[in-house]
Amino acid sequence: MPIGWRAAMATALYGDRGFFVTGAGPAAHFRTSAHAVPVLGAALLRLLDRVDAALGRPDPLHVVDVGAGRGELLGTLAGLAPPELAARLRLTAVELAPRPDDLPDRVDWRAELPERTVGLLLATEWLDNVPLDVAEPGPGGWRRVLVDPATGTESPGGPLDPAESAWLDRWWPIPTDPGPPDRAEIGLTRDLAWADRAEIGLTRDLAWAEAVGSLHRGLALAVDYGHLRRARPRHGTLTGFRAGRQVDPVPDGSRDLTAHVAVDSVAAAGAAVAGRPYTLVGQHTALRALGVDGRRPALALAAADPAGYLRALAGASTAAELTDPAGLGGHWWLLQPVGVEPDPAGWLSAGPVAPAPGRGGR
Repeated sequence: MPIGWRAAMATALYGDRGFFVTGAGPAAHFRTSAHAVPVLGAALLRLLDRVDAALGRPDPLHVVDVGAGRGELLGTLAGLAPPELAARLRLTAVELAPRPDDLPDRVDWRAELPERTVGLLLATEWLDNVPLDVAEPGPGGWRRVLVDPATGTESPGGPLDPAESAWLDRWWPIPTDPGPPDRAEIGLTRDLAWADRAEIGLTRDLAWAEAVGSLHRGLALAVDYGHLRRARPRHGTLTGFRAGRQVDPVPDGSRDLTAHVAVDSVAAAGAAVAGRPYTLVGQHTALRALGVDGRRPALALAAADPAGYLRALAGASTAAELTDPAGLGGHWWLLQPVGVEPDPAGWLSAGPVAPAPGRGGR
């Protein structure tokens, strides 16, 4: 029986037999920035040091990873943290899948966000998997798209809720270029005839707002593929991935289902909760600012230290992958400070962020 895409995605990804709950985990099917460790881990450790300084070196200092996969990123941070920082770190993975057997004991594993944490909240390619509904134009305006969970076959549904319509009015405007005249569809208004498909990001806004709201003080960082209001994709982005290949988005639990994030809408929702401005930059820019360099090591190192040269070469290759604008470097980084005063651009500046006066500890 056809249902809305949001309900279909929720079951297919997070149900009892959902893609993210059972099996070997996301890393067996596709590669994300979180899997490119320890290069990303080292960059995030530099960012964490700046957050730590801005907070006045609190004890404990929390790092919460929302949509943690199998805990790859937190495991890396646990291994890279210097002793003084490691003694204060409280690492928490928020994930619906069972706890991996090989995860370090110091990483807490839970299904819900902790409350009033102080430190860094990470959401690396989490929001693109938050279920959403899809809309297409019909004779009376936008209408919900239904899908058969077993086959992926779509069919037209009923009208949208007022909140969904309001979100589309604000964040997914109708394209101004009507396109070729032969694409006109009888029975549609002129404007809607040229908007083929929209993905309603309201659920992502609410999810990010909740995540930001769980922070008492610190920085929330979302890393994801996305788009801006001025350039929404006319045909949408909903797709599937399985075993390293892009496949049709069939919500049967056998594959990842993902749609790019309306990052400006999400950013506005988080800023409204935090009461602080956000920073939105490309991953290439962010990682360069955090010291990630994809340049190959000098050949002289190969003769002096062959093993060291191979390690450096592997690191440079991973860094190049993370900063490639056509690949993982195409991610957006959304940085949302909570309860701290420095200019948010300072998180990616050349030096550490100055401590906020009088704000050490809780």
